[in-house]
Amino acid sequence: MKIFCVGRNYADHAKELKNEVPDEPVIFMKPKSALLQQHTPFYYPEFSNELHYEAELVLRVAKNGKYIQQRHASRYYNAITVGIDFTARDVQQELKKKGLPWEKAKAWDNSAVVGEWVELTPEMLKKPFNFSLKNNEELVQQGVSSDMLFSFDAIVAHISQFFSLNIGDLIFTGTPAGVGECVVGDVLEGFLEEKKMFTLEVK
Repeated sequence: MKIFCVGRNYADHAKELKNEVPDEPVIFMKPKSALLQQHTPFYYPEFSNELHYEAELVLRVAKNGKYIQQRHASRYYNAITVGIDFTARDVQQELKKKGLPWEKAKAWDNSAVVGEWVELTPEMLKKPFNFSLKNNEELVQQGVSSDMLFSFDAIVAHISQFFSLNIGDLIFTGTPAGVGECVVGDVLEGFLEEKKMFTLEVK
């Protein structure tokens, strides 16, 4: 199982981090060990002093594929949820300053959280998906899939030009503006439309 992530897929988020808006999907990966397993506590990483949440829509791959055409891409995923791509922002900034890869800031153990899965239907894919994140019951992030620079199908097609997609792979599709710091004791709640998908306490 592979975890693909898309960076800078919302223009406002790219701007808030002072990054350029990309002209093609920015792809990075997390290892299988990054996925927080159900009923496993989430602990603040010891190597960071600035942990940021990044709420995202997450797709689950349902069919093996390679070199997928965008018009066929919707056949390759069958479920959606809301997740968090946790980022050790202080570590990331130091690595970026040195021009080094920043997997240590993004791909550490348990850095990827996913909520309850919702099976997709063709009708659901005709409308945009609204999602949000609350921190201690305060709304901190809100996004809609129609604001993505690159759609679900464009992302799937692009990834498949470089990597084989396999059943069970996950695709984090990017975070909207509003990312921010969390601390021990914070309770994060992710929502797809009005439905709560997960509750996570930072320990």
